[in-house]
Amino acid sequence: MTRIFAALATATVLAVGTLAVPTTASAHCHGCYIGGGILAGALIGSAIAANAGPSYAYGPGYAPAYAGPPCVWRRERFWDGYGWRSRRVQVCY
Repeated sequence: MTRIFAALATATVLAVGTLAVPTTASAHCHGCYIGGGILAGALIGSAIAANAGPSYAYGPGYAPAYAGPPCVWRRERFWDGYGWRSRRVQVCY
């Protein structure tokens, strides 16, 4: 849904931008074009931000709880079908 909204917003901004070109050499409303650009940027930016995914906030309810001993790295031997090899694995007790 947000991708459709972003596509429609982009198409609308491009259509309005092509139709809002001044017909004479003297444009009297420069602020209108600046405001239109800021509005178009806000629309496109909000559409992109809505599609960016969740934002994560760490507060008292989201703090990681560490209980027990930490995990350690150790070497482990394994047979890969051709011979014995070793690899590092993380072991948590």
